[in-house]
Amino acid sequence: MKKVVSILIFLFLTIGCKQEKKTNISLDELTISEIHSNYSKGVYNSEQLVQAFIDRIKTKDSSINAITYINPEALAIAKRLDEEFKSTGKLRPLHGIPMIVKDNFNTIGMPTTAGSLALKDFRPDSNATMVQQLIDAGAIIIAKSNMAEWAFSPMHSESSTHGTTHNPYNTDYVPAGSSGGTAASIAANFGVIGLGSDTGNSIRGPSSHNALVGFRSTMGLTSRAGIIPLYLRNDIGGPMCRTVEDATKVLNMISGYDPKDPITKNSDGKVAKDYTNFLDINGLKGSRIGVLRELSDNNPDKEITLLFNAAIKDMEGLGATILDSIEIPNFSELRKNQWCDAFKQDLENYLSEFVKNDTIATLEDIARIGSKSVYAEEGVIYFRDAPNGRSSAPEIPCANVYEDERSIAFRTAIEKVMNEMNLDAIVYPSWNNRPATIAHFEEEYKGDNSQVIAPHTGQPAFTVPMGFIKGNLPVGLQFLGRMYAEPTLIKLTYSYEQGTKHRKKPNL
Repeated sequence: MKKVVSILIFLFLTIGCKQEKKTNISLDELTISEIHSNYSKGVYNSEQLVQAFIDRIKTKDSSINAITYINPEALAIAKRLDEEFKSTGKLRPLHGIPMIVKDNFNTIGMPTTAGSLALKDFRPDSNATMVQQLIDAGAIIIAKSNMAEWAFSPMHSESSTHGTTHNPYNTDYVPAGSSGGTAASIAANFGVIGLGSDTGNSIRGPSSHNALVGFRSTMGLTSRAGIIPLYLRNDIGGPMCRTVEDATKVLNMISGYDPKDPITKNSDGKVAKDYTNFLDINGLKGSRIGVLRELSDNNPDKEITLLFNAAIKDMEGLGATILDSIEIPNFSELRKNQWCDAFKQDLENYLSEFVKNDTIATLEDIARIGSKSVYAEEGVIYFRDAPNGRSSAPEIPCANVYEDERSIAFRTAIEKVMNEMNLDAIVYPSWNNRPATIAHFEEEYKGDNSQVIAPHTGQPAFTVPMGFIKGNLPVGLQFLGRMYAEPTLIKLTYSYEQGTKHRKKPNL
């Protein structure tokens, strides 16, 4: 009997010790600051946090289909960072912060496919510059995320490698594209910071549809090296986060010159030493905000108009002077003939530099391999046969935003009005209409305002949550600034975010 009692006591103590060691971590809406505070206090460590997020992905992603690959090295990396912290007592800027990366960013040893069959087995031997910058700051890639194949679609996020991603707020609806996997996963609290890429819409659109903060920064502020391109002249990588503060902390790490991307030479002398200095809760006080009704009143959903008008009143209540219905002369003409088809050339350059496979070297090879996505397959065939350049005005040469005559004219007109009216930013809804249903995404896709200005002028544009409409569907408010005016946009968006608190988690 004594032996039995001893065994029971041993089992009780053993189980009890194991239970004491296990840390139950609430992952909902965690921020970088909260995580670092908990690391410092010993509440949990990086390894425990990463394990908790991986467990959450494994149990919650089946209905969303946002994640394409879980990093098998994530726990080992977290353990090394924990040992570093024990040794030094110092946390790196993003120490132990779980990160989700869109599947068109090069990541060493991990699939980097752009959602395509052609690249399904491609594993780069170097990281994209932006990825490496965040790793150096202490971030841990825990997963890669699904995307619209080749980043073709602003409407939805469907790939040949992993199928369709659903909006976590209402799974009958799209998360938008092409960074829908990153958006859905960060919204669903599968990670803390996310990376997306934006050619016309693809950071801001999915962020708007998923109640996130999305930064498209000034062209030239950050590096595009190692990101599979759509139109390199328009492409920008950047943060997709749940808060302005976290997005700003990411921006801190990725800004500045990169010799691998010549466009970043333009940022010389224009990068803030620390963008978090501009996280001012009173940032809207004394500001002047212009309302671009030419976008906001273009056949909008009535519910979104109500939210937008409420947002204008909120900004006014937070100390902003609102200049409604500003006019940009010749706006409708200036916005025309901005797009330059360059996918074939840009992609083949990428394949030559990184993939280095003679059987996957041209867009013709991509077309031969095919796609499971009808939308993507049609896109590849279109770009294979289309000439590079402006389809509707081939006589106008295409160049980067600092040299392109159409880009310069458009940007000059906008900034001239901003200067004359002393505006800090221009605002409009990120989308005028509700998210489309997955079943009818092509027919229901409309109201995408992100495509109109920033991709062509090079100006920064940030989206922040503006509220929800019927169906529990999120809506975003977009702030457009002057070139390299990220400090101003951070002030304004942070103040609006803190003054309204529209962000809420989805019910999974």
